[in-house]
Amino acid sequence: MDTNVALEVFINNGMMDKSLAKDVREEMSNSGKELWETLIDFGVIGAPEDFWSVIATEVGAQFISLEGFVPSDDLLAMIPAPQARILGALPIEYREGEGLYVCLEDPLNPQTIDDLRIATNQDIYLYVAADYEVRARVSECYGGADAAMGDLLGELDGMSVGGDGSEEANAAPIIKFVNLVIEQAVKEKASDIHLEPFEKEFKIRYRVDGALYEMAPPPAYLANPIISRVKVMAGMNIAERRVPQDGRIVMKTGKGGVDMRVNSLPTQYGESVVMRVLDRNSVSLNLDNLNLSPKLHEYIIDTVNKPNGIFVVTGPTGSGKTTTLYAALREINTEDTKILTAEDPVEYDIDGIVQVPINEAIGVTFPRVLRAFLRQDPDRILVGEIRDQDTAQIAIQAALTGHLVLSTLHTNDAAGAVTRFIDMGVQPFLLSATILGVLAQRLVRTICPYCKTPYKPSNSLLNQLGINPALLGSQQFYTGARCDKCANTGYKGRKGIHELLNASDPIRDLITENVPSIVLKQKAIELGMTTLRDDGIQNIFEGNTTIEEVLKYT
Repeated sequence: MDTNVALEVFINNGMMDKSLAKDVREEMSNSGKELWETLIDFGVIGAPEDFWSVIATEVGAQFISLEGFVPSDDLLAMIPAPQARILGALPIEYREGEGLYVCLEDPLNPQTIDDLRIATNQDIYLYVAADYEVRARVSECYGGADAAMGDLLGELDGMSVGGDGSEEANAAPIIKFVNLVIEQAVKEKASDIHLEPFEKEFKIRYRVDGALYEMAPPPAYLANPIISRVKVMAGMNIAERRVPQDGRIVMKTGKGGVDMRVNSLPTQYGESVVMRVLDRNSVSLNLDNLNLSPKLHEYIIDTVNKPNGIFVVTGPTGSGKTTTLYAALREINTEDTKILTAEDPVEYDIDGIVQVPINEAIGVTFPRVLRAFLRQDPDRILVGEIRDQDTAQIAIQAALTGHLVLSTLHTNDAAGAVTRFIDMGVQPFLLSATILGVLAQRLVRTICPYCKTPYKPSNSLLNQLGINPALLGSQQFYTGARCDKCANTGYKGRKGIHELLNASDPIRDLITENVPSIVLKQKAIELGMTTLRDDGIQNIFEGNTTIEEVLKYT
């Protein structure tokens, strides 16, 4: 339903003014809530039924509940399944000599009624029900997202595009298609959606558990309308195709909200768009749910409860660093602790924590925000990433002046973080005085529990891992045989493998001496540090992952 059209209904009915409507739009953008939910929060209506009653009055229809309603097969046959799914239409009753009564997901869209009249060759009359009830019944009666995607691909194949395709961005099939792409990504628990135009094709790919999978592509000539639709949703300039842009989409899917960071990049054949999916329902920002070893779990809780110092998590992009730090913050997010975060961008909203988005275009940089933080009397500070000398030195200064600082770095291992700090201009003795520990981590795919199968790996594979086959004894190895539950990949879900460098006194002495990272790592191993490779091997022995995954990431 078009939010602006619906808000006009409430304005025209004297239930709100234009100023309040603007506030409602902003709140919806920030929260991802539906319009009716936001109007309840603002006190405009008291219950969901009030919203749909107003809409029903506007279109001259009766408001009904679909609870327990099951249309007959003859009634369902009056609307072809593809049109029912695409238009969001559910038949309610047929009156001889009068016409067909239906419920629509969007009863305020007159074009839908015209399309339905043509598809059924019947006069169309409306009942109004809550859109989520209509959507659920249409899915139950006519088939779900997979069937709807097939219908849309068929309809898009015959769609004409004029000019640069921006006018078609608001066409019903394009809107439905983009929404389905996003809903499917959330259903598959994808972390990213890639829209990639090439000379003769237009690819749409999901990244699930770190691996890319291609979905059935729409016709290549629809790349511009589809990408323009995404840019409209993200609040980006659809007329500007020459420079990269960033945007954000907050929308409702199923029972929860999804937040997406959108980036467009001009390429030879059009704009490549990547949407990073932050599903609020699938991410559990809790240390207990991260499947950490008891020793590491205890260490992190102990560390984040210390009054001052700096704790760093390292790893490549997509290795779960931010999730680990957020989960750690949740452990200390209490009424008597003030926590400030500086992030680029803010990925998850957490109640009780003051979160500041970095915006270098207007001068809101990490160093500038950190300097301001020190005047805000914080107890704990999270720095999204330490990437330059100014940020590093201010973070160290904050740790020296009685603050606990949590941050991330991009290094290959834990010991490399020390070298990186020193390369950025931090004096070794200052780093030695403030560093609490460095946690390096990777995410490896876990074996699908539904098709987990014992197997015997080749000796060459074991040798690559540094394991002597003669010393294994009766050790059992597992792999995924591939099944429908894991989309024939053999893997389902991911878990972390970790390498913790604890800043004990011998380690601090070596940091002060500015020794090479290899010396620091060797000393840490002597003191009991488990390397990423060793933690990966332990997970192989426990049947959590495969040799191939550990070799890939360590």
